[in-house]
Amino acid sequence: MVDTSNNKRIADEELIARFQQGDEKAFNIIVERYKDPLINFVYHFLGDRIDAEDVVQETFLRVYRNKHLYRNIAKFSTWIYTIASNLAKTELRRRRRRRLLSLSQIGFDDKDFELPDEETQTPEGIVDGEMHGQIIQKEIDALPVKFKEVVVLRDVQEFSYEEISQILGIPIGTVKSRVNRGRLRLQKKLKHLLEEN
Repeated sequence: MVDTSNNKRIADEELIARFQQGDEKAFNIIVERYKDPLINFVYHFLGDRIDAEDVVQETFLRVYRNKHLYRNIAKFSTWIYTIASNLAKTELRRRRRRRLLSLSQIGFDDKDFELPDEETQTPEGIVDGEMHGQIIQKEIDALPVKFKEVVVLRDVQEFSYEEISQILGIPIGTVKSRVNRGRLRLQKKLKHLLEEN
């Protein structure tokens, strides 16, 4: 059994190995460790908190059902983020087919996204931060999927180029190119915000 008092020190790969051997507590630690980062990742990908939570729940369900498929040849984080990324892409395809997205729905109703600006403590600063956060989220949502996924993985989740390459199954050069092109598109769209600061 996993000693939960030491769960911060246990490597992800050891936890999944223990879970593969039937230790349910190891799975609970994995969920606790990855729940918030995955929701953050998928939220920036989809722009909707409820959909992000659904995708993350499905991600953990897939990990639970397919625990035997993980092999310790790649980092566990790469494996779980690959699952979440694929499920998020599937959700985006579903949305397109059903034509549920409109410009008025993208990012404007969700108050959870905020810029990480610790200095704006005044009510005006908080409102400005929320408005800027909504604008940035809208522009991230508007990026083509191939740029959005790499920008979110690199700039929001802070994965290395190598890890992104493994998660998405594309060459590192392609990752770097897409990150640069995605950032350039965001800079053009957000030029007015950058000039204000």
